[in-house]
Amino acid sequence: MRHNLQYRKKLAVLGASVAIGALALSGCGSQKGQGNEESGGGSGGDGEVTIALLLPESKTTRYESLDKPNFEKYVAEANPDAKVEYRNANQDATQQQQQFEAAVTEGVDAIVLDPVDASAVSSALSKAQAKKIPVIAYDRFFEGADYYTSFDNKKIGNLQGQAVLDGLKAEDKDPKSGPVWMVNGDPKDPNAADFKAGAEETLKKAGVDITESHDTLDWNPDDARQWVEGQLQSADKEPIAIYSANDGTAGGVLAATKKAKVKPVVTGQDAEVDGLQNILRGDQYATIYKSIPPQAEFAAKAAVALAGGEEPKAGTTYKDTPTDFVEAKVVTTDTVKDIVGDQIKAEDICTKDVKKLCEDAGVK
Repeated sequence: MRHNLQYRKKLAVLGASVAIGALALSGCGSQKGQGNEESGGGSGGDGEVTIALLLPESKTTRYESLDKPNFEKYVAEANPDAKVEYRNANQDATQQQQQFEAAVTEGVDAIVLDPVDASAVSSALSKAQAKKIPVIAYDRFFEGADYYTSFDNKKIGNLQGQAVLDGLKAEDKDPKSGPVWMVNGDPKDPNAADFKAGAEETLKKAGVDITESHDTLDWNPDDARQWVEGQLQSADKEPIAIYSANDGTAGGVLAATKKAKVKPVVTGQDAEVDGLQNILRGDQYATIYKSIPPQAEFAAKAAVALAGGEEPKAGTTYKDTPTDFVEAKVVTTDTVKDIVGDQIKAEDICTKDVKKLCEDAGVK
């Protein structure tokens, strides 16, 4: 789709030389996504534009509590005249396609999409391409995007796998001494495949015996719980660790293992409040902290630039797509205190039985 940008820039040059044509272009609702090129100052953010933000679901708390408000904040900073139209697909790929097509029909200037099913994006994407509407891949990559921002997801999987090894070491358990199970993310989510690949790579390199593996449909904690319950009833040997792709699935895993009175090393991802509380209680060994504001800022700046017909600035490329990655880090009991701030609030974590545990861990 990068030829679309060149098309818009040619229109910009024409608009600059013909003042009446430029005014007509910027004021015409049928020319969404092409109307601010004549500014040429580098911000791409002058004038009224509409950006559609399409997020996949709300079971993972980050989307509603972090991604949406931070994206709106940074769009407003980049262009005070910009409007964000937000829609959540509630983990329904068909609903998200309808939301995407509605945004195209409305003639928005740019679309920021975190797909429910990345493999099902192409038909809707072609409609945006036909209207010259740039599309940003947010958090989950898909072919044809003009820009992509996320975390290096295979590297996150490596971090998760290492966290499993570190957790076993902390309990003086040989990683080769028993089976390890994997509770992965949604098979429709390309990030889940990268997490799984990275974790498997690290664990297998350490000689870990991964005996069971499950892909959790829709990232549903109940699906994770039910699968672990079934495995615990039929397994010949209890697992020494259960890799969990995020804190939600880790919660399902813990519900099953507590019921069966077994205590494997359990990891997660996203540093959700429940996950951090489980870490402080000693039930979950680690999570992965991903700072959402920088990712939302990257996407917002790129969306404003693309809406104005400009190429977004990017630090690298991923599959020939301009890309910015955000760094992530492992969090354990010893480091929960280090991530408390604007994104993670102590008062949210340190409730009821966790208050004293927060004091012991230095969480203020």
